[in-house]
Amino acid sequence: MYLQHFGLKESPFSITPDTSFYFASNSYKEALSTLLFAITSGEGFIKITGEVGTGKTLLCRKLMSSLDENFKVAYVPNPYLEPQSLLMVLADELGITLPNTVTQHLLLKALNLELLRFARAGIKVVVCLDEVQAMPIETLEALRLLSNLETEKRKLIQVVIFGQPELEEKLNQPSIRQLKQRITFDYLLDRLTRDEMQYYLNHRLVVAGYQGSRMFSNIALYIMYLKSKGVPRLVNILAHKALLATYGKGKKEVGAREVFAAAADTKSVESIGKKGFALILILVTLIIVLTGILLAYPSIYSNYF
Repeated sequence: MYLQHFGLKESPFSITPDTSFYFASNSYKEALSTLLFAITSGEGFIKITGEVGTGKTLLCRKLMSSLDENFKVAYVPNPYLEPQSLLMVLADELGITLPNTVTQHLLLKALNLELLRFARAGIKVVVCLDEVQAMPIETLEALRLLSNLETEKRKLIQVVIFGQPELEEKLNQPSIRQLKQRITFDYLLDRLTRDEMQYYLNHRLVVAGYQGSRMFSNIALYIMYLKSKGVPRLVNILAHKALLATYGKGKKEVGAREVFAAAADTKSVESIGKKGFALILILVTLIIVLTGILLAYPSIYSNYF
């Protein structure tokens, strides 16, 4: 492994969501602020969508870790649940002990009693559901019915749903139009900008213990952005593979060749195409030529820079 070679304490580019590596891009900051405001305001339904790999699960975990003891969070990562299975998962998350055999009616009654107990204690219950675009329509409807539980002053349960853009198509179906009408806050996660990607890479390296000089060359960063389109998961995959390639060559700085090798080994990235390659070649050539001129005529640098 390359950890010792680069002076790292842990892998900086794991694709497992880890809140210790959370990077507050503009989109992430806005999304988290929206979530916290909506939840503290007592809003019923909140929706966060984003393309595959944009960090929805990490944002969900960051949200959960940001809520204090005045909140009870139930996390449902598995969307492939039938209505009764969802209710049983929620009961388990809320610490409700159930008999071996239980009807949906008794489940709802037990959940209602527990939610009332939390409300009397001044605790807000928040349910976070991931990958909701894959959840059955019937289960989404059961979730809506569960959200009907309320006191005279506020909802007994708040729901935050995370999903891919296809979730919008599902919510447009007539059978669950009432659920869509209940969504009071809706946010679409953006990809990283080119500058944010560079800060993102540096941030993860520092968190992983890196204290050396610049890890990625400018050309390497340019190619990585072209290949990843700023999708954090793809950035992590390419960066990890590029570090492996760099380590294999005994180098300390990741260059263009290592990123190209990483991209060639990753099916989920798009091809740059002929125009992209031509532009990169021009940039590399210009850098080499300018570097050669400055080395040959150092007075040029001192006179103009």
